[in-house]
Formats: sequence, structure tokens, C-alpha cells
Amino acid sequence: MAEEQAIWGIHMERHHELRPIQQGYIAIGWPAVGDLSKLPPDREQFKKAVSNAYPSTKAGAVPVVAGTLYRFSKEMKKGDLVIYPSKPNRMVNLGTIESDYTFDAAFDKKYPNKRSVKWIKHFSRTEFSQSALHEIGSAVTLFQVRNNADEFLSAFKGQLVASSEVDEETAIAASEATEESTRDFVLKTLKSKLDPYQFERFIGHLLECMGYYARVTQRSGDAGVDIIAHKDILGFEPPIIKIQCKQVLSNIGQPEVAQLYGHVQHGEFGLFVTLADYTAQARQFERGKHNLRLINGDELAGLIFDHYEKFEPRYQTLLPLKQSYIPASVPTENE
Repeated sequence: MAEEQAIWGIHMERHHELRPIQQGYIAIGWPAVGDLSKLPPDREQFKKAVSNAYPSTKAGAVPVVAGTLYRFSKEMKKGDLVIYPSKPNRMVNLGTIESDYTFDAAFDKKYPNKRSVKWIKHFSRTEFSQSALHEIGSAVTLFQVRNNADEFLSAFKGQLVASSEVDEETAIAASEATEESTRDFVLKTLKSKLDPYQFERFIGHLLECMGYYARVTQRSGDAGVDIIAHKDILGFEPPIIKIQCKQVLSNIGQPEVAQLYGHVQHGEFGLFVTLADYTAQARQFERGKHNLRLINGDELAGLIFDHYEKFEPRYQTLLPLKQSYIPASVPTENE
């Protein structure tokens, strides 16, 4: 019987930003332990090494840290599958391990324990079931994915089928007021409960809640401008903002952004809104234009939270939310 292929999940701090995806690697910390390849394949030896390197570590945390370092250096192997939920763009990145373990302090002195990865698929978080998201939301740095392995294996094969409905578990998670789950709930609802024209009208209403007058253009084909927003009721006074809305879960590229910008005249502004994110080329294009702004799904959810109290009842019914307080995350000492 063939050995079951290992699927690893890993969390990396925002310190890395999107470099793991751009440069093809995964990395973890605890640099004072040193080169893990010099330690024998013995978990007790790893515990001793962690205790010696970080004597202030609580006794109960030592086995957790040692287990993470052991798995990363001794149990992972080339060809294994890896899942990395990247926080800056809220994507789920799927790849394969391409190298043996290396210790490279010159690469990153805080995160020198490294492996090379070939990233092969990138999905919006909203394309996975809430059960799968909970599993890869594990509080530990490195773990094996088991409970939802079939769903992730399908995603690796490009066979992931997005749900056409907001599942009940997602709604329950949103009501539990965890910020990440709530953002997932909002974006999944906007994708599944509205058609593209209704999504444009929703964005227009959000702009009105922000103090603008917004006019959704006629449904005469995608000419690059879906909404025109302005501060005065007649739309004569600057600034005039031309908005393109994309109700998609794939990243928007530079050509689509440039198409919108081609409709922006002197003295006007361009605004692109999507449920997902933008490619590096699109972001570079934005940086070169002082009158262009790109809003991704994470930022859109933040604007919705900020102006939710002003929403019409129909939109509050679409997105039933309530204000809650949740514990703030505290950075760990060694990560």
C-alpha cells in the first residue's frame, strides 16, 4: 500500500509579508537553537536544546517548540505538500517542498530555519469550507493537515468547487465574532448572495454611507467604469471618482487596472474594488498613479465594518453583524 502523502500547514509572521510566495520558501524562528541538522533525530535532544537556548521558556511550552523544530527539520521531506495561509493578502497558498532543511542566518537572522517551496496554487480563503479554514487556522506554527485532507488535495489538483451558498457553519463562526471568520463571512456572502450588478449597487451604497453621491452606470457591457461617485448632488464639482467593481476571488492584474485608468480624465480619480487582491504588477501600476486607488477584499471588509451602522436595512439583513470585542493577538517572544 502506497504511503499517504503528508500535507503540512504552516504559519509565518507578518514580518515575512509576501516574500515566502515571491521567493519560494517557508521559514520558522527560534534562531538561538542553532543549526537543527546538527541535532540527532531524537525529540528529547530537541527539548534540551530549546531549554538551553531559551531558559526563560515555560516548561509546558518547551515540548511544543521542540516538536515544531523537530518536524520542520527531521520529518518534512522533499515532495511533501504544504499549505500557507498568508495574512497580508488573505490567500491560501499551496505548494510542494523542494529542498532539504537548511539553516541560513544570512537570509534572515530571526527566521533562519528554511526550506524551499514551489508554490503551485493560490486561492481566496472564501473558496474553502469553514471546517478547512478552522484546521489551517491552528494556533501552532507547524502542523499536519488530516481532517480536511481530501478538500485540500482536490485544491492541489485544481478541482476545488466553491460553494454557491454561505454554509451554516460560516454564519455561526461569524456570529462568534472572531475577526477573521467575520471577514470570511462578509466576503463569501458578497460573492454568493449577489449578482455582479447587485454587487455594484452594494458598493455604490457603501460609498453613499461614506458621504458620496454614487451613480451606478447602465448595464451596457463592461466598459471599465461601473460607478461614478462625487461629493455634490449634480456631479459637477470635483473630485469625480470612477469605480470599477470585480466580484471575483482571483487576483486582479495590471491590464484590468490599466483599463479602468484609461477612462480617468485629468482631475478625476480611479478606484478599483475587488473581493480578492491584486498582482504585484497591478500594485506597481498603482504606485505610479497619484489618482488611483486599489481596494482589496480585506480593505473592503474593513470599510463595511466602519460604516455598517449607516447601511440600509436590506444590506444589514444581507450581512447580519453585531459589534463584539475579541482578545488582541500578542506576539510570541521567539517568533
